[in-house]
Amino acid sequence: MAYGSLTNMAVPEKTILFQQEPDGTTYRIPSLIFIKSTSTFLAFAEQRSSPDDADAKCLVMRQGHQNGNSVQWDDMRVMSDAQLQGYRTMNPCPVFDEDEGVLFLFFVCIKKHVTECWQLFTGKNAAKLCYITSKDHGKTWSRAIDLTEDVIGDEIVNWATFAVGPGHGIQLESGRLIIPAYTYYIYCPSCFCGFNSSKPHSFTFYSDDHGNTWQMGKLIDNIKTVECEMAEIKCQSGMNVLYCSSRTPLHYRAEAFSQNEGNEFVGAILNEKLVEPPSGCQGSVISFQLPEKYTLVQEEKHISMKETTPVIDCSGSHPDASLSWLLFSHPTSKEERLDLGIYLNQSPLDASKWSSPWIINFGPSGYSDLVNCEGKFACLFECSDQSIQEIIAFTVFTYSDLKKGIKI
Repeated sequence: MAYGSLTNMAVPEKTILFQQEPDGTTYRIPSLIFIKSTSTFLAFAEQRSSPDDADAKCLVMRQGHQNGNSVQWDDMRVMSDAQLQGYRTMNPCPVFDEDEGVLFLFFVCIKKHVTECWQLFTGKNAAKLCYITSKDHGKTWSRAIDLTEDVIGDEIVNWATFAVGPGHGIQLESGRLIIPAYTYYIYCPSCFCGFNSSKPHSFTFYSDDHGNTWQMGKLIDNIKTVECEMAEIKCQSGMNVLYCSSRTPLHYRAEAFSQNEGNEFVGAILNEKLVEPPSGCQGSVISFQLPEKYTLVQEEKHISMKETTPVIDCSGSHPDASLSWLLFSHPTSKEERLDLGIYLNQSPLDASKWSSPWIINFGPSGYSDLVNCEGKFACLFECSDQSIQEIIAFTVFTYSDLKKGIKI
């Protein structure tokens, strides 16, 4: 899919971190986190014996060390601790507790040979909610902890299946740890065909005590929402809002906002500026704050613009009075998973303010994960000349690159 003059824009250089092997071993579902204190990247992916979801085996990781303008990557490691006997491990979703210096890696373990389709058809969940932790930035890890019974409990009988992320979780300014998740909720248990009786909903798992205990937020229930990521928006009023971007099968991304740190989200809306391919695709979102000079320029620009009604007005005065901006990565074609783009929203409480995309990878493009890394941005994404399942690549770009790409 071409975007006119955008096809002439320079794309950032990419480094291949995971690549399909001659025996068919495939790497999918990228997940990325940056640890500021050590200037370290941790890149995660699923290792599969074939591209098929049911052939997922385990998680793998590569550690990258920022050295000036370059990143040096260690060899790939198999995450042997992130496993349960008789289960395959899927959907890596890390979050770092800045206060305690503890890295959590969440994932789901699914009974081997049990597909998502079978779970939806029978309404019998085969997934478990698990995590491991590291206190040395990913060098060593704890044993796997199964939270399914303690956190989900009896509610699991209403879930055909569920998963976390994939991508990354976040720590809010308050200290709360957020893991994005979704479930297929069963509305008609008496129906044999789960396809007709279950519906997907995004929600959060969260912890207010540095990961000692975890709880569930309420489901986003007005739109079919699947894989999701979240970002915290800081407002001039001092109030923070949690933003959720979800995959849908409805041709457009769904967006929802929470004013109580993910306990509950205001009804989701479909954003026609952010298209989905026919079956949808995972996407990534992060928030960031620019130096004051950029923020002031943006506020002056708003004064002369026609005001629009925000989804949530947390400013008490101007609908665009947020201190955070959002970046979103996702394939830009509404027909296929093609042309990975970076979108910018300088007024994230207003769904109409998303920019046109800057294409950072032309051709087959799939799942991606964004991080903010000390004034720059990084993206880990699926791509290939032939199929999105061949390569997971890493790239870094600056705000200046972004400005040129989307013509701010």
